[in-house]
Order: sequence, then C-alpha cells, then structure tokens
Amino acid sequence: MIQSFHAHVYYRDPAERARAETLREKIAERFSVQLGRWHDNPIGPHERGMYQVAFNPEIFASFVPWLMLNRDNLTILLHPNTGHPRADHLKNSFWFGEVLTIENVELLPEASDEDERATPNTTPAIPI
Repeated sequence: MIQSFHAHVYYRDPAERARAETLREKIAERFSVQLGRWHDNPIGPHERGMYQVAFNPEIFASFVPWLMLNRDNLTILLHPNTGHPRADHLKNSFWFGEVLTIENVELLPEASDEDERATPNTTPAIPI
C-alpha cells in the first residue's frame, strides 16, 4: 500500500538552487504538501543537494503532471512510500531529467513500519 510519495528536487550549483527555490515557492502556492528541509550537501542516499516534497496519494493526479511540466529542467526523483524504503528508492521510483546514482544503498532499510503519511505544511493560495 502506498502511504505517501516523496519528490526529491536536486540541484548542483547556485543557479540550479535558485531555480529549485522558485519551484518550491510555486509548489507551496498551489499544493497541500509537506516541504522538507534544504540539504545543500549530499545526504543519505542522495548524491546532490536537494529538498524533499512529501505528499499524499490524493493529490498525485494533479501534482505529478504539474511537476513534470514545471520542473524547470531540474532533476527530480519521485518514489512511493510503501514501508520498503530500499525498493521504493531503487525499484519503485522514476526520474524527471537526469538519472542519478542512489548512494549508500545499505543505509536504506529493506522494511520500515514508520508511518509515512505526509502532514502538509503549506496552504495553497493559487488554484490549479
């Protein structure tokens, strides 16, 4: 069962980070999502700086197509949260743009009983 999804928005340099900031602002204006912290350096299995957008399955059909068309050439990893983090990142995921290496795979557990429902921290002001 898919509890939620994560979109990891990656950036390499200050120019890409600025585009990622603009995308983040547009997401917050339009969607009820949970915006994660900025990580300017690689963290966990992610080889580049990034932030995470967590969202619930109910908005998949509106958010994902919008993200596909509005990502401004940024690389994004999209994966479900099914309670199997390793498979979710490696097998059940898809990429927008460049496909990056998932590093430190051994740090991703095979299974997790953590509740992965997203608690939105945004209040959309612009209707889609």
